[in-house]
Amino acid sequence: MAQYDSFAAFYDAVNGEPTELIATLLGAFDRYRPDARDVLELGCGTGAVLAGLGSGYSLTGIDLSSRMLERARRRCPEARLLEADITRFELDETFDAVICVFDTLNHVTSLEGWETVVSKVAQHLRDGGLFFFDLNTVGRLRDLGDMAPWVYDFDGHTLVMDVNFSREPLAVWDIRIFEHRSDDNYVLHRDTIFELGVDLETVRQMLSAHFEILEEFDEEGSPASDDSVRAIVVARRRPR
Repeated sequence: MAQYDSFAAFYDAVNGEPTELIATLLGAFDRYRPDARDVLELGCGTGAVLAGLGSGYSLTGIDLSSRMLERARRRCPEARLLEADITRFELDETFDAVICVFDTLNHVTSLEGWETVVSKVAQHLRDGGLFFFDLNTVGRLRDLGDMAPWVYDFDGHTLVMDVNFSREPLAVWDIRIFEHRSDDNYVLHRDTIFELGVDLETVRQMLSAHFEILEEFDEEGSPASDDSVRAIVVARRRPR
């Protein structure tokens, strides 16, 4: 099973609507690519971000989890959705913007894989196109590794999530959902998710061959650092 297959049915209920992220994304489009019309999302999941972009865009999404894509097709029927690995896709076309959010890039567990994704994005962007992505920082993964397991009750079910960062830079997320079926009957759904922590200077070096970095900020809008909870990067494809 692909990562997130077991979690797919509960993903939106746990994470909620990405309203703030979509507003941030559209703000970047307005500032740097107001004429953007076609958008590719890497790791589109249940399609929440694509659906939130609204009309006026030609939408394409890629994800490795067939079960996440099943939900994306219902949520965003107008989008073209493809089951593929974000390190290996070939679409033979270019886009005005490529987005990769909810720490999808962290799920690529080698530096070589990150470099391949950056190269793929550059290949699939028009000159001047935007690459908008976010990361769990190294500092954030360390903090999560030091925390006790997180317990969250939702819709009558219970999520238990624990992050082990003892094998730094690789974080191992143990996600368990106890689905409540009846008074004394629970069904366990379990996923193991892997994320790679990469410092921001290394990310900048990866981008430098093909991209100009326009903005780096955290969730509060302050300059991003390796101790930020999350780093958001907006980069522009250099002319070929």
